[in-house]
Formats: sequence, structure tokens, C-alpha cells
Amino acid sequence: MPDVGIVGAGVAGLHLGLMLRAHHIPVTLYTDREPKAAASARLPATVAHHAPTLRREEGLGVQRWPADAHGYGSHHHYVGGPAPLRFRGDFTAPSRAVDHRLYLPALAEDFQERGGQLRVAQLAPSELELLSGRHDLLVVASGRGPLSGLFPAVAGPATHRTPARLLCAGLYEGVTPSDPKGVTLSLAPGRGEVIEIPILTAAGDVTALVFECVPDGGADAVAGTDPRDDAGRFLRTVLGELAVHHPTVHERVDPAAFRLTGPLDVVQGAIVPTVRQDYVALPGGRYALAVGDAHTVVDPIVGQGANIASYSAQIVADAVVEDLAFDEMFCRRVARRRADVVLGAARWSSLMLRPPPEHIRDLLGALSLHKSAADTFTDNFGYPDRQWRIVATPERTRAFVARHTAA
Repeated sequence: MPDVGIVGAGVAGLHLGLMLRAHHIPVTLYTDREPKAAASARLPATVAHHAPTLRREEGLGVQRWPADAHGYGSHHHYVGGPAPLRFRGDFTAPSRAVDHRLYLPALAEDFQERGGQLRVAQLAPSELELLSGRHDLLVVASGRGPLSGLFPAVAGPATHRTPARLLCAGLYEGVTPSDPKGVTLSLAPGRGEVIEIPILTAAGDVTALVFECVPDGGADAVAGTDPRDDAGRFLRTVLGELAVHHPTVHERVDPAAFRLTGPLDVVQGAIVPTVRQDYVALPGGRYALAVGDAHTVVDPIVGQGANIASYSAQIVADAVVEDLAFDEMFCRRVARRRADVVLGAARWSSLMLRPPPEHIRDLLGALSLHKSAADTFTDNFGYPDRQWRIVATPERTRAFVARHTAA
């Protein structure tokens, strides 16, 4: 039976570890901090898990937060401009968002209870060869810190040189949920986007607001105003941006009750979307395989990061169970199997960060007119390979619209 080492205890690393333990495969998970420390840390991100990810969680027996109680079933869209669009799309099965400060420590506990070994250590790239000698397969699931440059970037439209958005994600009180309960995707062309997510936290159900600010587009102050310096000015800046550019969110805000849920419940910064090589050869002749953020970093604009991390973990786990050796052939098989979904998500995310081309503008107009098209588009947040097949070219988008117009 193979022995597997995993570096990184995010969604990709924990899902992979739990999947392998379900087959009684020995797994050691290396992380740079105690998982329980996440509970008292700053908000890492605001992450929605879509139906395919929830099904994997159910199969792993880690569905502590069932979607029928804590999930949502719709996306509410608003597209600003001279003739604003408002429309809704519904999922065939719900999505759900849980604060990862609850989620990740709980899964780490499950991993250890099921016989997985967890080691807290700061690892440098030079240590990976030694580590690979202890395991039959080494998987790197952390794209942060000194390991971020281990896997070279792959040139292409999904790999950026600079951030396409300045980000501000926070948890708030004082926002009435949409009806029906769902995520709001609000677009202010040329300025940025707001993603409003109902999310379960240690304090209960609250609202996450993710501001995606186009650099120098006019909304930079949201990402650049530090609430620790002046909480009042920060909230006024947020409310002002919502009032003028994201009215379908602002109309559900109670200004008297609107506030951050806590001083650690906001994170500001930027992400450089990057697709990296699937694997690298180590000096000793073995290979390190990339999953999660070590392989693909996507902007949160279409909420794919945790979902493609989980999908990639499933592909790797299946390959470990099926294959005979963990050589370059193994790594290539993994790369081929996950490419459509993972790279589809990266390319779709990258497309939505650019000024919208004509066929995307036409698509949004069609979604506002045809409920079946809006439902399919919404459901495809769980299937980014299908979504990319719709939006990749004007010809494909026109064929999608024609099909739903005829229906």
C-alpha cells in the first residue's frame, strides 16, 4: 500500500487526505500552523461550496452543515449601466458557504481521528527532496510562502502578471437576506463587482460582502480604507459604494445595524491569477504533484477556488487508488483528467475579469430574458467545464442563446 505525504492543510490537502484515508492509505499532512489556530485568526476568505463539492463532503462524512439548513438555491444578478438588468437563476441543488475558520479545523480533526498523521512544520523547497524520500508520493497543496515558486507558471490567458482586482471581503450584520435566499452578483462595468454571500460563522448566519475593485476604476477606496484605522469611515465608504453602484444589495441594508461582525472579520488585498505546471521533478528522481493553490490560483469573481481544489483532490485520490507507480506517467494522467474542470474554471474566471467582450454582454442580456438560460448558467457554477464551453467563443455563446431562445 502506498504512503502519501501532503504539504498544505487547506481544502485540497484535507479533502485529499480524507479521501485516501477512506481507502486506508497511510497519509501524513504537513501544515505550517496548528489547524485550531485558524479559529482565532483573521478571515482567510469567503468561500461558497457548490453542489458537486457538497456531494464529495457527504461521501467523506464531513457534512456537518447540511445545505438544506444552511445553504441557498439562487443567484440574483444585477448588471449596472444605462439600462440595468436584474434577473435570477436557480440551482438544481443548493450551494453553501461556511466560514473556513470553522470548516478547516473540523476537517483536520476528522482527518486525525481517521488515522491520518498531522505534522506542523515550516517547509522550504530544499526540504522537499528529503520529504519525498519518506513517502511514495508527495503532493503539494500549498501555494503560499516559500513554496509558491516551486511550480513554474504556465503562460496563457489565465496567468496574469498583476492583480486584475483589488479585494475587500468582510462579514457584516444588518443586511437582510435576498428572497429567495441566495448569492447576489452585482456588476458595475468598469468599476468592479460585489458578491453578497449568506455564510455560516461561529456567530451564526451573517452576510459576506466581497468587493472586486477594478484598479483605478473608482472603487479603490473600499479596498484601501483600513477599518482598524477608522471603522466609521470604512463603513461609510462601503455603504456609499453599495448605494450608488450596487442598489440591489443596498436596498436590503439597515444603515443603523450595518457593521462588521468583528475586528478580524475583514481581509483586504489582491490576488494574481496563475496557472502553474502540474508537477515538477525532484533531484532524487521522484516527482512533486501540485493541487489546489499550488497548481491554480483564481480570482474569487466566480467562486471557483475551493471547488476546483476539491475536484482536483478527487482526481488525485482516484489515481492513487488505481495506479501502480507514482512516476511521470502518473502525473501526466492526473493532469489530463482534471484539465477540463480546473483549467475551465481558470479561463472562465480570467474572462470575467476583463472588460466584457460583446458576446458576454449579449449573453447577460439573454439571461435576463430567458429563465431557462439563467438557470443553466447558474447551475454551471458547479460545473466550470460546462460554463467555459458556453462562454469561450462568440459562436458557442450564440449557440447557447439560440438553444434557449428556441425552447
